[in-house]
Amino acid sequence: MHAPSSPSASAEVWCPHVTVATVVADGPRYLMVEEDIHGRVRYNQPAGHLEPGESLQQAALRETLEETGWDVELEHFVGVHQWYSATHGDHIVRFTFAARALKEREGHTLDDGIHRALWLDRSEIAGLGDALRSPLVLMSIDEWLAGRRLPLEVVRHVAAGAVQA
Repeated sequence: MHAPSSPSASAEVWCPHVTVATVVADGPRYLMVEEDIHGRVRYNQPAGHLEPGESLQQAALRETLEETGWDVELEHFVGVHQWYSATHGDHIVRFTFAARALKEREGHTLDDGIHRALWLDRSEIAGLGDALRSPLVLMSIDEWLAGRRLPLEVVRHVAAGAVQA
């Protein structure tokens, strides 16, 4: 299915959801989020939507803090994943970063719908099966484990108002 060529061609304009996620490793464990999605408990990396005016890197840092209470430092870019959720009817374009945990903010209030942040190893995450938010969760960890670590500079942000030479 193709998007309409102009807004007048259709009342509905297709627009994928741009999201970010972070793979935060501490030895064999990964920072995960237990959350409520439409009344069901699901597990995901810290992840969320890009907000107006922010870079993808800023979004990854913000989402990680909001969902886990952890300050992290981005170290690498893992990749871009495109996925269609048949359950929700959403098209997702997800930018995944690898980060290093710096400090947990004690008493930090987590985003609505987030039950808790927890550290799990790969086998525990794989064992969650259908409780994973999407197939992108394990795919991102496996790509990180396989050594996919691109420089952060491959994802560039051009500020609004930048002049083109």
